[in-house]
Amino acid sequence: MRRALLAEGVGTALLLATVVGSGVMGESLAGGNVALALLANAAATAGALYVLITVLGPVSGAHFNPVVTLVMRLRGDIGTRTALAYIAVQCVAAVAGVLLAHAMFDLAWIQPGVRARAGGAQWLSEGVATFGLLLTILLGARHRARALPALVAAWIFAAYWFTASTSFANPAVTLARALTRTFSGIRPDDVPAFVLAQLGGALLALAVVRGIAPATASSPHEVP
Repeated sequence: MRRALLAEGVGTALLLATVVGSGVMGESLAGGNVALALLANAAATAGALYVLITVLGPVSGAHFNPVVTLVMRLRGDIGTRTALAYIAVQCVAAVAGVLLAHAMFDLAWIQPGVRARAGGAQWLSEGVATFGLLLTILLGARHRARALPALVAAWIFAAYWFTASTSFANPAVTLARALTRTFSGIRPDDVPAFVLAQLGGALLALAVVRGIAPATASSPHEVP
């Protein structure tokens, strides 16, 4: 359990450091071209996800995301105590990852977000992004388990571009990104609605997967 929690913490922190750090770097080098900055942000995030899931998946399942952990608990893959410990570590590590990114770019460590991300289109986008992520994980684990790191990375890269919210799809990520005023930030006031949309998308994905493939199958997201 200690190994699994350490893996979740390290993975989540590095993921957030990538999201925020690549946003800072992309924006500084893009010369005002927002599309280029978003491309750099999406590519770096997808690349980091592929690596982190590949190397840490065998240890903890590489959730890095409270809604992934919640769905795994609802499926019976992990117990309640493990799920709560995972979620706590993910949230703390996500904040640590944002602080790490700020430190690497010599920015103020704590800077509450100011980027407005509110409204029906944003909330729908978060629901769709999270729905697709959980669909990818649950069906990918069943049908193409070895390809799961690439599948998740590909989905997130795509969702950065086709959703109005740029695909947070993760409550811990959303919470932590409320602590940055950089390219990746979000206003703290906008966090609750994002998290609710993410929960809705995740639960809908679980229901759809149960309808598509109801039989029990082992998952690489089970904790060893």
